[in-house]
Amino acid sequence: MNALFKLFIKNADDTTNPAVRNAYGNFTGFFGIISNLILFVVKVVLGIVTSSISVTADAVNNLCDAGSSIITVFGFKIAGKPADAKHPYGHARMEYISGLIVSCLITSIGFDLAISSIEKIITPTETKYSIIGIVILGITVLAKLFQGIVYRSAGKKIDSQALIASSTDSINDVISTAVVIIGSIVGLTTDLKVDGWLGCALALFVIYSGIKLIIETSDPLLGAAPDEELVNKLSEKILSYDGVIGIHDLIVHNYGFGRCFASVHAEVPAKTDILLSHDTIDNIEFEVLEQMNIHLVIHLDPIETDNSAVNDLKTAVQLILQHKDPRISLHDFRVVFGDTHTNLIFDVNLPFEYEANDQFFCADITKDIRKIDPTYNTVITVDRNYMNSRTKN
Repeated sequence: MNALFKLFIKNADDTTNPAVRNAYGNFTGFFGIISNLILFVVKVVLGIVTSSISVTADAVNNLCDAGSSIITVFGFKIAGKPADAKHPYGHARMEYISGLIVSCLITSIGFDLAISSIEKIITPTETKYSIIGIVILGITVLAKLFQGIVYRSAGKKIDSQALIASSTDSINDVISTAVVIIGSIVGLTTDLKVDGWLGCALALFVIYSGIKLIIETSDPLLGAAPDEELVNKLSEKILSYDGVIGIHDLIVHNYGFGRCFASVHAEVPAKTDILLSHDTIDNIEFEVLEQMNIHLVIHLDPIETDNSAVNDLKTAVQLILQHKDPRISLHDFRVVFGDTHTNLIFDVNLPFEYEANDQFFCADITKDIRKIDPTYNTVITVDRNYMNSRTKN
């Protein structure tokens, strides 16, 4: 596929360039419009000649695919617009929205096909099958398969959910047309009236695929968890700097291609000059933007590193938490020593699926801590686990 892309797209390998990305969207969109319109004309003529509801429904499906390609073109065009006063994070999420619209269209087509097929079952009509018609449908299967490969190759190259959705739709069409061919062969060689039943089977398959795609294309809009590889790479990058001893509360927001924003708390030794730590943080933010294209904001958390009493207590509390659940971590650990009691102040990261409620969890941890010393009080802040706290090895 690379040769095809290079033929129509300038600098096709530079997929980090927004202009190249938009060119991929335009190419695949216009490719889909033209190819689907040709397939629609071929199949609608064949459907009329054979009086086949499944062939006609397949033709209408291709017409809707052409409409989906138009949506894809406009989606990429709007997504490529720069940020403005009303949309300071840019318009890149329009690509996700266009993918969602395509997914909804696929589902709608499935329901329409189901209604038509049920009508054909209730009131069957004679279908005129022919070998020439079957051969023509076979050629359209190959055309749709090539279309799906083009979409998927482009979608993977530029990491586009919209194009992946279009590819899935094309592969669904390959399967649906193959089923129509099987039905045509059965109708040509037997007296069985299978056209309506095959249409129902196709409809259920298309509806299932459409709903699955709706869920997949909705995830980025709802705020899906960031890619684990990205989180690991960003964490390792921040921890690679001298003066940073740990990080926590890393939150990543994705507003579409090239519009990634993140915030994190970086732990630094409390005795380090604040101006030196601040300079390090500035360097990290600048280099992460330059090298990873992520707009990063870092909050400084000074940590005592040379107080053995505090370090011993922190280790003891960490062991208690690890015994409860290895996924639990703590950060911002501080100790206020007093004559009659000592306050242990810290934040705890809990997984979202953790079963115990926050109040019960804090009471349970406090009970275990007081087994070390009954004069210990706790002030615990519970966070939900966007990521585990990380420290240098």
